[in-house]
Amino acid sequence: MDKAKSPQVKSYVPKLNSNPNSEAKIHTPSSVLAIKKRKPSSLVSLCLGVIGRHFEDIIEDLTEIAANFPSTMKMALVAIARRRRLLNDDVIVALADSSWQILDLSGSEVSDFGLSKVVKTCKHLQAIDISRCSNLTSASVSELLLNCQSLEILRWGGCPRSENTARRCFASLKPILEHVEGDSWEELDTSEIAHGATSLRWLLWPKIEKDQLESLSEECPRIIVNPKPSPLGYRGLDVPREARLDVSLDDLIVEDIDPKTWAVSGFVPRTSSIEDLPVAEKFRLAFLERDTRLAPKRAKNARQHQRRAEKEWVMMNSRAKALALASLASKSLNIRN
Repeated sequence: MDKAKSPQVKSYVPKLNSNPNSEAKIHTPSSVLAIKKRKPSSLVSLCLGVIGRHFEDIIEDLTEIAANFPSTMKMALVAIARRRRLLNDDVIVALADSSWQILDLSGSEVSDFGLSKVVKTCKHLQAIDISRCSNLTSASVSELLLNCQSLEILRWGGCPRSENTARRCFASLKPILEHVEGDSWEELDTSEIAHGATSLRWLLWPKIEKDQLESLSEECPRIIVNPKPSPLGYRGLDVPREARLDVSLDDLIVEDIDPKTWAVSGFVPRTSSIEDLPVAEKFRLAFLERDTRLAPKRAKNARQHQRRAEKEWVMMNSRAKALALASLASKSLNIRN
């Protein structure tokens, strides 16, 4: 029996040089990791990278193009569009899938119309990021809390308008009593007690005010605000990755896609603090971001203008028109022969 096991044991023992004067070379785990090659990207990720680099060219036909795409590909396209500053109502409505459980809209141009459409389709969302979405108001956020009964992680705030929306919707996080008749809590029906974020457990709101934090901790102790991950957990609970402030909600979705896909629009990571910059620098960065975002559209318009000019020149120039007609005639003769 010992002899039968010897080949397996031998394979795990490092090979030592029999010469005592030479140094023994032992393969440590760190050396193994050092020489380990990175796994190549999948074919799907490569295709998504190509689509992402030309995303602005397919937005108008995105509904027909993505109709048969699996939900994971649609989610990856949303993440790419967000990083390329192209995520708006048209994109999110065209790609919304009922099987989604997480959704990152942070810093996008999605408005109340787009979010209202999405929450009616994606009713099983468990985590959503609507931070820095200046086009969202309390109307659509309240609709989000009402329709997505499985929502456990919510990220909001981050910019003045989003902070204002969060303050307006703050009351929706707490239980509300509606026209209840009775003398004691035992007589209340469940449907009469809680409406809104009944399953919310983690709230990421970096600039929450002190009185709001105290009110939430007293009236809704089940909701943990801005948890800080630690090896021992937070309040005895393991903090999920989606509830960490230092990571984006959709990082894992695009981890296999080349970052150059969204580098064409100068994507700024969420960890950068723009609010600390001077006003003049903010205007400069906003102008550069807008100019970079519109550069592909200008290039597309220039190509269309060039093709249109060439076509008009052919129609107006008699020699060019004669050459074009002669070319068509020769092709038709070749086809007949």
